[in-house]
Amino acid sequence: MYELEQLIPKEKLKYNEPLRNHTFIKLGGQADVLVQPTTVEEIAAAAAFARSNRIPLTILGKGSNTIIKDNGIRGITLSLSHFDQIKVNGLEITAQSGADIIDVSRSALQHSLTGLEFACGIPGSVGGALYMNAGAYGGQISDVLASARVLSKEGELLTLSKDEMQLGYRKSIFRGDEYVVLDAVFVLEAGDYGSIEAKMKELTHARESKQPLEYPSCGSVFKRPEGHFAGKLIQDCELQGTRIGGAEVSRKHAGFIVNVDNATAQDYLDLIKLIQQRVREKFNVELETEVITLGE
Repeated sequence: MYELEQLIPKEKLKYNEPLRNHTFIKLGGQADVLVQPTTVEEIAAAAAFARSNRIPLTILGKGSNTIIKDNGIRGITLSLSHFDQIKVNGLEITAQSGADIIDVSRSALQHSLTGLEFACGIPGSVGGALYMNAGAYGGQISDVLASARVLSKEGELLTLSKDEMQLGYRKSIFRGDEYVVLDAVFVLEAGDYGSIEAKMKELTHARESKQPLEYPSCGSVFKRPEGHFAGKLIQDCELQGTRIGGAEVSRKHAGFIVNVDNATAQDYLDLIKLIQQRVREKFNVELETEVITLGE
């Protein structure tokens, strides 16, 4: 893999890198090679190298809604966290996939653009937000997304329309790993700075008062089951405070599992299975995970 150094500057490569340093949840094994590109050319070069050498390629954004297993990730892990430029042009914002979606919402505020207020507290990257069609407080990415530039599995640079992305509740075409998101274009509306700021402060307060931000976590663990709320089902199973190893069902919000004491990925996965089992037994409801699991 040292041939990669001929394609990408050595300072953007890390070998046997602990991935707990690259996730919100603060756990996970090592990446064989972590690549941190800052240009489209470097992303394309790393993907082409992996493809031509039949090396597994894993895409990692900010690691917000992600559990990386304890044995880490083989092959090349492409971290887009440094590929993070944001540009505003009239009512459009173009953001590279590694940009924080929170920073995109702040850019909208600075230019008195409305439509992204709901994203002011969503942790994670633009690429991750498209991958999940992220949403909160009645809004979702598909409400304001116009198009995205992507790199296909075959190495083609393409532009996909919103319709082509097949966006639904916590899903998109990107979950099939056919594309690497490079950047996205959001189309907003002109608004009043004071009103936008007030809405963002209101939503930030709601998030801080209800979510266990004092501990590392991977965010909301489960999708909302039809006709129910995952957190309420877990709460009604009296699982808050239940712990396996260092992972605990949050006492503040039952939809979160927090890392209270050097948890392992296996602690998390075992606790997820326990929650699913209890909810199935008591309510006959299948909880589907929203969090993404990577590695081995």
